[in-house]
Amino acid sequence: MNRTIVDIHVIQTVPPSNINRDDTGSPKTAVYGGKRRARVSSQAWKRATRDDFSSFLDLSELGMRTKRVVELLTESIQKQDTDLVDQAEELATEVLSKAGIKLKAARKKDAPQEAGYLLFLSNNQIEALAELAVDAAHNGDGTVSKQDAKARADRQHSVDIALFGRMVADDADLNVDAAAQVAHALSVHEVSNEYDYYTAVDDHKRADEEEDAGAGMIGTVEFNSSTLYRYATVDVDRLRDNLGDVEATRRAVVAFARSFVTSMPTGKQNTFANRTLPDAVLILVRDTQSMNLVGAFEEVVDERESSGRIGSALTRLVGYGTDLHAAYDETPVAGWSVGIGERAEVLTGLASRTSFESATTALSELVAERLGTS
Repeated sequence: MNRTIVDIHVIQTVPPSNINRDDTGSPKTAVYGGKRRARVSSQAWKRATRDDFSSFLDLSELGMRTKRVVELLTESIQKQDTDLVDQAEELATEVLSKAGIKLKAARKKDAPQEAGYLLFLSNNQIEALAELAVDAAHNGDGTVSKQDAKARADRQHSVDIALFGRMVADDADLNVDAAAQVAHALSVHEVSNEYDYYTAVDDHKRADEEEDAGAGMIGTVEFNSSTLYRYATVDVDRLRDNLGDVEATRRAVVAFARSFVTSMPTGKQNTFANRTLPDAVLILVRDTQSMNLVGAFEEVVDERESSGRIGSALTRLVGYGTDLHAAYDETPVAGWSVGIGERAEVLTGLASRTSFESATTALSELVAERLGTS
């Protein structure tokens, strides 16, 4: 049976910035092809993508990842039945425990118990668990069965859970295998971090003639600038299995494509105003397997190359992709390219050129067709 795999490749230039810091505050880097590269972790771009989903999807299709699940469920129970305000926390604890979630005391005194790790639940699952607790309070002694609690925690997965997966350390039956994978973004060139030395003026002190003219604060911010190769892939068939609904799957694929391409991690954004849109986007639909084209940049792009970093990166991407397809007899089912200016014309070697809106519309129609909804 043919599969449906959506590969998204992005070339994006980011000016001086520090959008993803390590534990010392430095921009993350990695060695690839023997050279130090700027790096943005997959976790950082997944978070940015997930945060952007609310622009395209209804809240009922999204979820919440938190340790404070008892508090969350308590609030939902109280909304469903105001007569249970005083019992809600006890009912929430009972339902979550029966679902297989181990709880422990919160750090904050007198706060409700918490999960021992960040637990991902869809908004529909939270409502369903609250409904179970309310029913138990009115029709029984407040207790629920393990089977019912686990069933409600494992149905109606949200789009973000279906795409990025869920790991429940206490009960593997509640795990959800991710349908999307996101690679760490890497610069196509070698990079060295730099330091911005800054001073901050004390406004009140400056107005005092008897005070010295020295700064109220000094410091440094580490940064780099880079042209990144970003890649993500969605297994549409697994996504459909996770969501159990073909129309929801189509919406999820389109939302992921839009949000992955246009979002950006927010680290130090107020300091650098570094928000950019990609220089080029390549969307390829395959029926075999996902194919990361990072091999195009195993050798760094040299700053002396006449077409610049972006132009050289696009030429390399198309050349590597073409060679890869020839070597493995790979023919994408369909493809669309989006880019700024004449230098993006080279992408027509792999996919027809269009605007981003047209590309996502065509992707939506193709996914619907392959899922059998049109």
